[in-house]
Amino acid sequence: TQPHRERAFHKGDYLWRPGEPYDRLHYFISGAAMHFAEHESGRRKIISFHGPGTVMPGYHTTDFKIERSLTTVALSEIRALEFTVSQFRAMFEANAALSERVVNWYSKYVNLFLFETIHQEFNPSQVKLCNLLYLLKLSEVGRRNMLQDLTQEELADTLGVSLINVSRGLTQLRHLGIIETKRKTITILEPERLMQLCSGETLPQASL
Repeated sequence: TQPHRERAFHKGDYLWRPGEPYDRLHYFISGAAMHFAEHESGRRKIISFHGPGTVMPGYHTTDFKIERSLTTVALSEIRALEFTVSQFRAMFEANAALSERVVNWYSKYVNLFLFETIHQEFNPSQVKLCNLLYLLKLSEVGRRNMLQDLTQEELADTLGVSLINVSRGLTQLRHLGIIETKRKTITILEPERLMQLCSGETLPQASL
């Protein structure tokens, strides 16, 4: 009901061009995106995945230079409501529930980085794979299978891990009865069991 613009992003689209300031926010209605940093060596460091219900990149009024080095790419078709910073500020100042949600979102983000700092390691490739599969499952619209026509090579490229690790991860999930694979299609048979293998930044807010 508040002023906004409806946006649609296709798989592979940038939500913000690298180096572009974050001057707008998106509320995801459907679809999924990946937020990551890319080292000059070409290696990706995935920061977080985002699905329906996400406000991305979050609301603040400071221009942090580090944010311009981060990339957000659509993993699937995305439908979103787009707000300018000034439009979102008006809602933030008028709506206590929204303000609380934004603060909790940032608290979750900070705790994710505290976890990374304490452990001084990246998530194992198996956790990254589970995160991605679970997010794409959550992002399905109606009967559309977001995990269709998705090759192991695409999974490896998206996650920045080796093809061997992706193959091993899928094999393990098949043996556990969590997924089924055939003809470039992955079917999630046990979403709840897959969720248990994910890290916290991927799970729905209500489950934290």
